[in-house]
Amino acid sequence: MLHYLYGHDLHQHPELAAAMFRDRTDQFHTRLGWDVTIDEQGFERDQYDDLDPLYVIWENADGSHGGSMRFLPTTGPVMVNDVFGHLLGGGPVVSPLIWECTRFCLARNAPSSVAAALMLGGGEIMTNFGIRHFVGVFDARMVRIYRAIGSSPEVLGGEGEGRERISVGLWEFSPEARARVAARAGIPAELSRLWFDRSFGTPPPREMALTA
Repeated sequence: MLHYLYGHDLHQHPELAAAMFRDRTDQFHTRLGWDVTIDEQGFERDQYDDLDPLYVIWENADGSHGGSMRFLPTTGPVMVNDVFGHLLGGGPVVSPLIWECTRFCLARNAPSSVAAALMLGGGEIMTNFGIRHFVGVFDARMVRIYRAIGSSPEVLGGEGEGRERISVGLWEFSPEARARVAARAGIPAELSRLWFDRSFGTPPPREMALTA
């Protein structure tokens, strides 16, 4: 199932949160060899985890972490502007209607349906928070994953060649994309919305989303 948790609420699911940060270490440091910071607990964390982001986390049936993503509004500090702004060309992305998505992480041996479930969770955030687009930086390996999920971004810029290429993408979530992603995930729309409502109680008002 999907959980939607702000950083200050991760203590409500301590084992799931710990597994998320350890799987981030496994994916970004061990498997991909990125230059990331690993703390004394073996967690991959950065300065954006200290900004109370919203996490979408897939919990497997046995309670383990299957995958996760991190979201922050572009009205505050975000990686795409702070670190990868040179790829944008037209200046920073700053809008209450655009949030950044980062740290798309899948646990080892996670089925492809988990990636689709995470994308579906992102769609729930976009729909219920009144957000029009997500922006994010991705590497070449993700192109195939996004295509398989059924939600490929508009590419705003990039650098590098082949497997080393990184790009900035802009996502929207049309009803057609929602249907494709839900089908890939094998999750009925009603169940997806139920998980969202369980996390927030009631859908957050648009005004809250624009100031979060």
